[in-house]
Amino acid sequence: MSDIVLAKQSDLDLTEQQRAVLRDCLFGMVDGQAEEDKKAWRRFWNGVWKMGSGEFFSIKTLIPRYGPAHRKQMKLEGEVFKNQERIKDREFFRLWLKVGSGFVSWVAGPKGGVFPVPKSVSYAECENDEFKEYCDGVLAFLRTAHAQKYLWPSATPFIAEQSMELILSSFERQS
Repeated sequence: MSDIVLAKQSDLDLTEQQRAVLRDCLFGMVDGQAEEDKKAWRRFWNGVWKMGSGEFFSIKTLIPRYGPAHRKQMKLEGEVFKNQERIKDREFFRLWLKVGSGFVSWVAGPKGGVFPVPKSVSYAECENDEFKEYCDGVLAFLRTAHAQKYLWPSATPFIAEQSMELILSSFERQS
């Protein structure tokens, strides 16, 4: 879910032609699904117009996740987890992937410095675009020599890379 903070930039009046175009866009091209949604949508915009320049408001968005992409990613992660030699706990493996792929928030540490806190990939907290970034980041991370050496410490770099590519390529062909 995205929380977007906006600020009203201007108090300028619109011409009647500009108002008509805006109404067509806000209430014609996009509108509430049910009657109560339509009323809430109009109340929201009525409140925005009454605000003064510089006032803030926010909107929350949720663009549903594409189910097949989610299932494909979970299957890929499961396949890598099952075939690697190092990490025994599936939840720890997921956290390791999130940190390695950069899917984190950086927060202040208790003694200074910063540390990564992995973000959630739950449907409620991670929209489709953000989930795609996570998936792309995981693929890039898994292709690094560092990740491959960590997951297959007893293998040569060449064998570790080939092992990873064998797993990843089977999923990329499914796209």
